[in-house]
Order: sequence, then C-alpha cells, then structure tokens
Amino acid sequence: MADLKDARVKRVLDDPSTQAISRVYATALLDAAGDDGAGAVEELDSFIDVLDAHENFRSIFLSGIMNRDEQLGVIDRVVAPRASGNFSNFLRVLAEHDRLSLLPAILVLATLELEKRNGQQRVEVVSARALDEATLERVRKQINDAFDFEPIIEPSTDPGLIGGLVIRVGNKVYDGSLRSR
Repeated sequence: MADLKDARVKRVLDDPSTQAISRVYATALLDAAGDDGAGAVEELDSFIDVLDAHENFRSIFLSGIMNRDEQLGVIDRVVAPRASGNFSNFLRVLAEHDRLSLLPAILVLATLELEKRNGQQRVEVVSARALDEATLERVRKQINDAFDFEPIIEPSTDPGLIGGLVIRVGNKVYDGSLRSR
C-alpha cells in the first residue's frame, strides 16, 4: 500500500475545502464497501499505481483534458471489466462530478479512516538515529498500553535531537528528547 508520508498531496489538494470534499468521498467508498473496506482501499491504491505507471495517461485522465463522457467511456471499457462493481461505480460518480483529480487525496483519507475504524492510529516516533526493530516494538507496546488505539509506528530521525524521543500522536507532541531538557 502507498506510504502515507509520500502520498501527502501538495498544492491545491492541500486546500481545506478540497480535503473536506475528498473526505466525503473517502467515507462513502468505505461505507459502500461495508466489511471489505480494506479491499476497497487496496483497489483504489492499485488503480492509482496503474495511473502512476502511465504518467501521460494519468495527466490526461485526471486533469480534465478528457471530457466527462470520455472519462466514463474509459471507466466502462478499461476499468469496469477488471474492477469490482463498487469501485467502478465509485469512479463513475467521481467522473460525473468532475472529481477524478481528487483520487490521491481520497486514497490518503480513506486509508486514515479505515485505520480509525479498525482502532488504529499513526504515531510518528522521532529519534536522533534510526531505531532497531526491537526498540520500535518496545515503543509500540508502550504506546499501545498508554492509549486506547493500536499504534502504527512511523519512525523518522532528527540528528538535532541528540537523544531521547519525540512522539507525535495526532496533533499532540510528547517531547522526551534531550534537546527539550
């Protein structure tokens, strides 16, 4: 699945109203998928991977150069025979409302919403140097014991820390670094 740190969308998709619209579609995709939310997110991720592999087609398909009928035709001829009915219908709705360009943002938000529904949350763990797997597992267990969700650890490094950890959970920062002392 796409790495969410790399999938952060830049430019116009950072606009809060665009994010709000994308969130509505992400939630609708998961709601329509029911118990197979993970399958729906995987299908969207795979579709975006295909688009990424064919950059020229991606730019034409998502940019609005193709008109709505052409986009719907591509969905019906190319995507629908290879995708689930739910996903094909989802793409048709996006095309009918000129929202196909939101697919990358929808993927990020659908992934985050699926994690939330599964009782998971992303936690950034920043250290001065890369942590080994055993240390990351100990940190994951401590976070799991301290919070009411299953943490998805996103490790990163900041040589300026000298030592200790900075942990970001949502919009809260727990700074146990030597730099802060």
